[in-house]
This record gives sequence, structure tokens and C-alpha cells, in this order.
Amino acid sequence: MSTFMAKAETIERRWFVIDAADKPLGKTAVRAADILRGKHRPEFTPHADCGEYVIIINASKAVLTGKKLEQKYYRHHSGYIGGLKSVQYKELMATRPEMAMELAVKGMLPHNSLGEKAFTRLKVYAGETHNQAAQKPIEL
Repeated sequence: MSTFMAKAETIERRWFVIDAADKPLGKTAVRAADILRGKHRPEFTPHADCGEYVIIINASKAVLTGKKLEQKYYRHHSGYIGGLKSVQYKELMATRPEMAMELAVKGMLPHNSLGEKAFTRLKVYAGETHNQAAQKPIEL
């Protein structure tokens, strides 16, 4: 008996909606990363792209537990001397909650071409409405 190996061409991709309202940001990101990667499927194959599409709504209503709003920072460097930029998560969640959710999900995906491909299937919205109603997404 041979082992079944899924192929990216034969995978039928579905759309899922995750509501992040009043849920921890990290737990929502884990759920999204698993679906983007395809780990919820019985035919999951680690080296094949067998993930699905994910829409996250209400990203602005996601919560950070503990003192993360004050103590956690998003840092990036411009590449120039003294070019380190820091943004506190309190400010990030107030101004760009979609970016905070995308950063959390991106960090949980593999850092290779499979992860890059999976990240393109993620759609994050700060409010309750999304533009993918035509795809008939399944609510989780």
C-alpha cells in the first residue's frame, strides 16, 4: 500500500470566515494559520500547498491578554543607521488592527515559499463586512 500525497493542482480550495471579536489575537492567528496551511485536512501533505482561503473579520475587536498592549512592540528597521522604528501595540491596534493580525499569522506560517503562497490567501478586515460574499465562505 502506498502513501497518499496530495498535489496542489488537485486541491479544491474553500473559503472560511473567522470572527476575531472578543477572542485573543494569537488564538485567532493560530486557527487562521492552520487553515491557510491545510493542516485541518485529512489529506494534508507537508511539502504541498494544500491550504484554503481565510477571511478574518473584526480584527479591531481582537484582544491582547495581560500587559501586551503596553509592553509589546512592533519593530522594523529601515536599513540605515539609527533607522529602528518601534510602534507600541496599543497604537498599532488603534490605527492598523489588520496589520497586527497579519503579522501574527505571518509569524506562524513557514518562512519559505509555501508560507509566502499561503499568506497571499489571507484577507483581514477591521470591521464586520468583507468583499468575498461571492465566494460563499463558511463561518467558523
